[in-house]
Amino acid sequence: MTFRDRLLATIEAARPVLEEPDVLVVGSEVPNLLEPGAAATLVVSQDLDIGVPIHCHAAVKRRLPEMLIRFHPSPEEPSVWTPRSPDLLEVNFVGIDPSRDPADAYVFEDDLLPLLVFGALSLLTAGKEIEIAGTRVRLPSPAGLLLEKLVSDRTGEKGDRDLLVALGLLMAVGPADLDQVDALYAALRPEFRYAVRSNLTILSLLEQRTGMPDPRPRRAAVVALLRRLEQIDGGAA
Repeated sequence: MTFRDRLLATIEAARPVLEEPDVLVVGSEVPNLLEPGAAATLVVSQDLDIGVPIHCHAAVKRRLPEMLIRFHPSPEEPSVWTPRSPDLLEVNFVGIDPSRDPADAYVFEDDLLPLLVFGALSLLTAGKEIEIAGTRVRLPSPAGLLLEKLVSDRTGEKGDRDLLVALGLLMAVGPADLDQVDALYAALRPEFRYAVRSNLTILSLLEQRTGMPDPRPRRAAVVALLRRLEQIDGGAA
């Protein structure tokens, strides 16, 4: 079974939650779903991240029993749902709170579905809705997710994976998305802008990793985005 098959099967299995209003697919699978036909060639991680806005937590929680036939919550981390079949991917639930600062993080306590709420996810806004595997899936705006990956201060393997997700998003954005990147970036505090530029510099130097998107042919696009953002900083100085 290919990675794409497992991804589509996971989306179908998570339909009860994914079709709740305002729930988003976030993280590493978004570039795969933005490819024509959801080609899923940009394999960075082996899980599906589901973003749950805090205001719809109760509605999502009511739908969780419908997923128990295909998944079960991890005893160690209840926000991680482990598949009962190797044909599915792991599902990770994360919280979205638009009111939070990008540097904030907190735990939304709950007996069944506690959520780690990452402040950087406040940069996300709802993007287009697609139908895949018979399921209506709402994706975030590529611009917001791109900046979320670049504003986060992560290092090591996790940091490199996030940068490769940013690369996959950069491969999928168009002129209107870049204009939105400009606007979101301009609204960030100076320390977050610095983090974005630093991460773009790191991304421009990354080497190829087996089974992951190759950054080398896209270095010019990464540098072009960096120069574009530097112009915004120059204009604001």
